[in-house]
Amino acid sequence: MVALGGAYWRLWISSALSNLADGVFKVGLPLVAVSLTRSPTLIAGLTLALTLPWLLFALPAGALADRLDRRRAMIGANSARAVLLAALALTISLDVGSIWVLYAIAFAVGTTETIYDTCAQSILPQLVGREQLPRANGRLFAAELTANEFAGPPLAGFLVAAGAFAAFATPAGLWVAAIGALLLVRGSFRLPRERPATLRADIAEGLRFVLRDPVLRTIAVMVGVFNFADKAVFAVLVLYAVGPGSAMGLSEQAFGFLLTAIAAGGLVGSLAAEWAERVLGRRWTLGLGYTASAVMLGFPAVTTNPFLIGAAFLLGGIGTMMVNVVLVSLRQQLAPARLLGRVNSVHRLLSWGTMPLGAVAGGLLAHWLGLPATFAVMGVLSLLLLPGLRVVTARPQVVAVK
Repeated sequence: MVALGGAYWRLWISSALSNLADGVFKVGLPLVAVSLTRSPTLIAGLTLALTLPWLLFALPAGALADRLDRRRAMIGANSARAVLLAALALTISLDVGSIWVLYAIAFAVGTTETIYDTCAQSILPQLVGREQLPRANGRLFAAELTANEFAGPPLAGFLVAAGAFAAFATPAGLWVAAIGALLLVRGSFRLPRERPATLRADIAEGLRFVLRDPVLRTIAVMVGVFNFADKAVFAVLVLYAVGPGSAMGLSEQAFGFLLTAIAAGGLVGSLAAEWAERVLGRRWTLGLGYTASAVMLGFPAVTTNPFLIGAAFLLGGIGTMMVNVVLVSLRQQLAPARLLGRVNSVHRLLSWGTMPLGAVAGGLLAHWLGLPATFAVMGVLSLLLLPGLRVVTARPQVVAVK
């Protein structure tokens, strides 16, 4: 097995630090906000402010990722995030903060995130060989999950308890440390361009490439549909699970542990994906992964037992992450290096863009049909994605493209 190399591991360290900062900030933000307002609408709106930039700027971010030196763009994005959080910490310490300041910072941080995340996925094939991509992606996803889902939330709670200044100054420091690791990744990561073009022309070229390639087009549709179903379920699951009048009757703490099963499964899946694809093949790995994910979404329709549902969530977390690792690696293998940023941004636009639609659909279906029926419908919808695997796995061998 060929080593991934020092440059990759420096990128891995930087990614782990960046994702830890993300996890602290995204959990700490609403915790600090409740000291400024008790409005549910304003608190929920912070999530919209964080994610809206993906709908507005995902495609331009992909075009920029193919124009700029990707490492320098990541350094610039993290620098901007560190400055924004340092300014927010100072504002809070001077007692001049408001909910609207949090909104502005959340939107600005979300905007820089579109650049960082797009470049982070696009730079990887420039650091490791094509055959190493599943292993490299799996370890990056493992670091992301550990930092975002396991370490970030409890650290955010501790920091908010210590004070709002610490809650925002700490992720700023983590992003600075991530910059330090990126500075140790040597080399140029700006791709040569054959001819000058406008940003709009670059975006259009990326869209055409995805829409004309049957494998990439099918992947985009499958990811978008699954994320729609996933968000529809988890947007209303709390009503089914939490409180004495709910079907499951869980406490808030027990519900948190239930969701942790998905993160734990995701960690296992991220590390097992390369092995599964090598032993089972791409079609079986994706088929089992999507089946496990569908079971996760539909299982609450047939039982209220938290231990059985937790087991289904663990299985679904494994399956979902294996699918993510395999499909991201396949996308990196299929897209030409000069287009990879734009291809990644198209997929990210779809994966984020269908989430709010899924949340709305989940709420409406739960109102019209009830919660169990909503879970069943979304589980079946996820199973309907399986025929698409014939297209995704139709090419027996992926040829690296320049």
